[in-house]
Amino acid sequence: MDPAQVRSYLSGLQEKIVTTLEAFDGKAFRRNDWSRGTALVIEDGEFFERGGVNFSHVTGDNLPASATAHRPELAGRSWEAMGVSLVLHPRNPYCPTSHMNVRFFVATRPGEEPIWWFGGGMDLTPYYGFVEDCVHFHRTCRNALAPFGDDVHPRYKQWCDEYFFLKHRQEPRGIGGIFFDDLNEGGLGGDTSTPDNFGGDTSTPINFNRCFALVRSVGNAFTEAYLPICERRRNLPYGERERDFQAYRRGRYVEFNLVWDRGTLFGLQSGGRTEAILMSLPPIVKWRYDWHPEPGSAEEKLYTDFLPPRDWLVAITPD
Repeated sequence: MDPAQVRSYLSGLQEKIVTTLEAFDGKAFRRNDWSRGTALVIEDGEFFERGGVNFSHVTGDNLPASATAHRPELAGRSWEAMGVSLVLHPRNPYCPTSHMNVRFFVATRPGEEPIWWFGGGMDLTPYYGFVEDCVHFHRTCRNALAPFGDDVHPRYKQWCDEYFFLKHRQEPRGIGGIFFDDLNEGGLGGDTSTPDNFGGDTSTPINFNRCFALVRSVGNAFTEAYLPICERRRNLPYGERERDFQAYRRGRYVEFNLVWDRGTLFGLQSGGRTEAILMSLPPIVKWRYDWHPEPGSAEEKLYTDFLPPRDWLVAITPD
């Protein structure tokens, strides 16, 4: 178990992703270094209306309530948490919003073994649905997890569908992806009887190597999962109707992040940098009272054909 190794990977992943996004957009990200991380943010880009790719490494002596609520054995331990978290909001309503996060957490107490785990995932939030885009995103997620066992992707897909769900509206946030937390198991659906083949020092306990390898596979797959969709849709023409619906649906994104998202709560409760935490919020949002899409419209199709969880790996019929 080597936090320094994880930190090196995460900081490198942030730089790699931002370099790729800058080439795609054409505008540089603004850099803000602070005592516990780096925020790289773009606003009013050529393609992204707002986006951020943050790296943070936070430590403390007492965990916030959001962390100990479901893990009471962590109370009273010193801790450190590090991760890369990104949210990208394109301007074109036909291009989806996307989120990705990979993180590592360790809690220590003198005389006891550390408690550590990884978490993360990625998900897609379209405003107008395209079957081939959903298939591509889910297929890339599946491929990233394939080396770790056939059962891993179905479990993490279901976890994502259940997590990114607005309970107060009984409505999914988007079309899902993959999500996992508390990852410190060696098996991951694979063979744990021999040293892993996924990199790292094989003298280290097998579960750390395999978990870290899985997290790297997820983090490295993000741009492959997301940017081809944006490239396919970036030049589609749109008008005020599409921008208006995009702003309305962005309201759901705001509601989830401020009401349900554990990462947002942890960041705010642990003394994180508020500007960096809330960079996930879109710049233009609208709410309406009891609004419903027009029957038979493309906006209604998002609710009926795309938001309900489904197996996108078998949805191969193009639009």
